[in-house]
Amino acid sequence: MLIVMRQGASAVEVEGVVNAVESHGLKAHAIPGAQRTAIGITGNKGALEPVAFESLPGVLEVIRVSHAYKLVSREVKPEDTIVNIGGVLVGGHELVVVAGPCAVETHEQTLTIARRVKAAGARLLRGGAFKPRTSPYSFQGLGQQGLEILAEARAATGLPIVTEAVDEQSLDLVERYADAIQIGARNMQNFSLLRRAGRAKKPVILKRGMSATLEEFLMSAEYILSEGNYQVVLCERGVRTFSDFSRNTLDLAVVPAVKQLSHLPILVDPSHGTGRRDKVAPLSRASAAVGADGLMIEVHNDPDRALSDGAQSLTPEMFEQLMRDLVSIAPVVGRSL
Repeated sequence: MLIVMRQGASAVEVEGVVNAVESHGLKAHAIPGAQRTAIGITGNKGALEPVAFESLPGVLEVIRVSHAYKLVSREVKPEDTIVNIGGVLVGGHELVVVAGPCAVETHEQTLTIARRVKAAGARLLRGGAFKPRTSPYSFQGLGQQGLEILAEARAATGLPIVTEAVDEQSLDLVERYADAIQIGARNMQNFSLLRRAGRAKKPVILKRGMSATLEEFLMSAEYILSEGNYQVVLCERGVRTFSDFSRNTLDLAVVPAVKQLSHLPILVDPSHGTGRRDKVAPLSRASAAVGADGLMIEVHNDPDRALSDGAQSLTPEMFEQLMRDLVSIAPVVGRSL
């Protein structure tokens, strides 16, 4: 259920409605909008009667939310959400590019790549300190040492950092060091981890699972918002299909679908979506054209010797050319870069 406050409703009236909701043993989520505040209600086991809240001071109307996902729905918040990651606004006018290595390998490697992507126009630095790999014998990341290297790269370049948490213990560390917490595709339905991310004080980038439907994707975001963290960015990174010419199938149709159903911003990761560096640039350009709020791109200064996903990593020179392409495309779709 959604309670829509009147335009100009006072903070006291909003607080009164929140208290009334909570007095029924429910959870109230006050979400300010451009014109008025909406208060989403979660925790009810069955249907609620609107009459219990309709007469409260400041209330305009009480409506039922038709989707299973409530807080991520445009029914609750018609305006686009803009997420602030270390001072970089995701979901607004700017097409935000997140770039960096798949994995933090060394201090020199990370600093070199960070400086190159910053010079080319990237706004956020990505890099994995914890690496959930298919094989237990593959490089698993440097852990806390990797986070410390990322923090040094941020200090040297000014780029806010995005890195993945793979469990609740690593999320505690990522929350301490990073500007945004990434939840990877393999953990999209790790509900205890999602709830912990919902209690974090940092924005969350949630990647779509390899076989997840759109509704499952949005319901995972709902877990995070239901715990009180409304700073969530979605990320399409390809799904598993019968395709044998790319690592995954990048589902660009999900971008306008998300835009229609949800107020949350969405990035596209064409590196994991294709698995091959020769396909990253074309799919990046297509992602911008279809309306993505940003891109997450893997860049490595020596990809043939990368410890993780070198085959899908752009060289710095390839990334610089892609950024020049995006500068031309962005204005066509009403964006800046």
